[in-house]
Amino acid sequence: MTKNMKWLIASIIVVFMLVLAGAIFYITKQQKEITGMTEEFDIQKSELEDEYSNLAVQYEGYNKMDFHNDSLFAQYENEKMKVQSLLEELRTLKSTNAHRIRELQKELATVRAVLRTYIIQIDSLNAQNKQLRDENQNVKQRYNEASETVSQLSKEKKNLSDKVSLAAQLNATEIAVSGLNKRGKATKDVEKMTQIMINFKIARNVTAPTGDKIVYLRIMKPDNDILTKNRMDLFKYENRDINYSCRKAFEYAGEEIPLTLYWNVEEYLYPGDYRVDVFADGALIGSRSFKLEK
Repeated sequence: MTKNMKWLIASIIVVFMLVLAGAIFYITKQQKEITGMTEEFDIQKSELEDEYSNLAVQYEGYNKMDFHNDSLFAQYENEKMKVQSLLEELRTLKSTNAHRIRELQKELATVRAVLRTYIIQIDSLNAQNKQLRDENQNVKQRYNEASETVSQLSKEKKNLSDKVSLAAQLNATEIAVSGLNKRGKATKDVEKMTQIMINFKIARNVTAPTGDKIVYLRIMKPDNDILTKNRMDLFKYENRDINYSCRKAFEYAGEEIPLTLYWNVEEYLYPGDYRVDVFADGALIGSRSFKLEK
């Protein structure tokens, strides 16, 4: 082999080594760049997944009661399903699919904006509902206050009516009970009594109704039985019929009027404590206890 040939071969080898070294350097550089880009895509994809996950959580944070509107809630549910679908796609997407990752980044901004509009509407509806609840509460409070006022006025009216009725009621005063013998003389001996005389006065009362009236007397024996000639002798008192012993009609003109009633003793009376009750206009207007002796 000639010297020139050896030199040519050595030159070719050197050139080849240089080309090979350059190729190795270029390939190594490209691999580093690809590795760096892959790592960057992985980071972008991971960050994008986190953002979509957070957005899905935000969408889950509201329910139908927050909307108070079926149509709006249906639109919201569609957007929530869309976010969930995009999240599932992103999780299965390869990091090297840079084009789709960029599209999903743009889509993220859109669904975020949509969520913000829903949040604004929810806040607006909740504010309106709160205002309505407050107004409703105020109306209820005013209604309750008015009801209490009406109730209080009704009580006051009833009390006033009761006072007026009480003021207009007749009153029997100076009730006196005496026993009479067969000659009409006073006696305390129960065995000699042929009559019991009851004297009293109807007091003056300019507020009481005037006109024809009837006074009823009930004479109660010590055993609480009522002296009566006939068990059908009845009058109305407190929405029931009760027996009376004797009665008398009189005309009342608002001025004091004396009255006397008699009970003819036709039954056996025994010594003890008795009581006479006086009634008029359906009310008890006077009472007096008395004792019969032997």
